Amino acid sequence: MATKSVTDASFAADVINSDKPVLVDFWADWCGPCKMIAPALEEISEELAGKVTIAKVDIMENTDTASKYGVQSIPFLLVFKNGEAVAERLSAAPKSALKNWIEGAI
Repeated sequence: MATKSVTDASFAADVINSDKPVLVDFWADWCGPCKMIAPALEEISEELAGKVTIAKVDIMENTDTASKYGVQSIPFLLVFKNGEAVAERLSAAPKSALKNWIEGAI
């Protein structure tokens, strides 16, 4: 399962009302570190398919959601369970570190 693009309009349905944990990657096209972790997140979404959904929110196109969650620097990752943000991480990291963090949060 590939990462899923989420918008301001779909955030509640795709993230808040999800029946499984969701990792939200707040990113932007101009962000170098965001581009660095994107392939790792794609791989992790395949490896953890069925356990977690990995969603991407472009902060330039979805300013309401980014503002609501206080995104001031990217990449910013939030894990949601049962509609609540339960873990956050700011900054890029190697795939193994990202996967371990996600597994610990879900």
